Amino acid sequence: MRLLAVLFVALIYGGTGPQEPEGFAGLAGSADSDSGVDFLQPGPGDRLVFPGDFGPHPQHRIEWWYLTANLQTQSGEPLGLQWTQFRQALTPRARETTPPAAARWPLEAAWMAHAAVSYNGQHRFAERLARGDVGNAGAAAQPFSVWLDHWQLQPAKDTPGWRLKVAADTWSYDLALQPQREPVAHGDQGFSAKSASGEGSMYFSLVDLRIEGTVTLDGKTLSVTGTGWFDREWSSQFLKAGQQGWDWFALHLDSGDKLMAFRLREDEGGFRSGTWIPAQGEPVALKPGELAIDATGNPQGYPRRWQITVPRFGVALEVAAPEGDYLNAGFYPYWESPVSVGGSHTGVGYMELTGYPSE
Repeated sequence: MRLLAVLFVALIYGGTGPQEPEGFAGLAGSADSDSGVDFLQPGPGDRLVFPGDFGPHPQHRIEWWYLTANLQTQSGEPLGLQWTQFRQALTPRARETTPPAAARWPLEAAWMAHAAVSYNGQHRFAERLARGDVGNAGAAAQPFSVWLDHWQLQPAKDTPGWRLKVAADTWSYDLALQPQREPVAHGDQGFSAKSASGEGSMYFSLVDLRIEGTVTLDGKTLSVTGTGWFDREWSSQFLKAGQQGWDWFALHLDSGDKLMAFRLREDEGGFRSGTWIPAQGEPVALKPGELAIDATGNPQGYPRRWQITVPRFGVALEVAAPEGDYLNAGFYPYWESPVSVGGSHTGVGYMELTGYPSE
């Protein structure tokens, strides 16, 4: 996701935009000339604070709110769903300060939202952009809400949780989301390293969202239920020099256990990390040497089949995307698909792949 966040600012400016920095450290500590405020960069000593960290982090360069959902129709057919909203800061602002008035037409940040539905081998994708901080896009911690025009995640009126509404040209969804467990902190109590040299981001997830609602495709409305995974992440650093892209997996196993695993591909191998989330007990942060993430076969373009192993917990998974093309074909294409899980455990989940040549 971070690769997308650094690129889409070019669209907001209407030109080529800023170039991707040569390393993670290029932006942290860079001060805005008017306010004298620095961008903040997370580190191992930082800790999560709730509910505040559900909201925006205006003194950090990049952040996103990200939902994937493995759903079923009333007839038992699988349906996958994604919604993501990105925030890219252009000017840092201390979190405790008052935002500029919308009437001034400020440009402290740019926003981008993605949404997709995957059903019966067809993948539908839509993208929205917002320039500036004039009220049509934003996020708040209390009550937790995220919006870009009519794509909105808002508190539910009569039940705990939230309501997510998205509408594109020929499809839409209207979903109720209810968390079933407390947020899971990844890495070192929320600080998730993204390279062997220690650069990284703050990262937590709601790994067990109960979802029900409707999805409308070409005028036909389907009732759906299932499970969702919601990520929150923020940083002021981009991909490190030599890192080519991101392979990310969020898996719901039928045993009740869950696994988040990712690999940042590098010139020499790659950096791996993850979190094992048992059905009972506390989550366990996985170090790079404790898991393997490998594409199988002879893939062309985006690999569709993977092996993920975590020997410490007896995990040897075969992960596969269904038939079809699950490319999010926006300004900066990437792969976003539901997956099935076999091997030592069965289950379902989601896979995101960035930085591959498109077929």
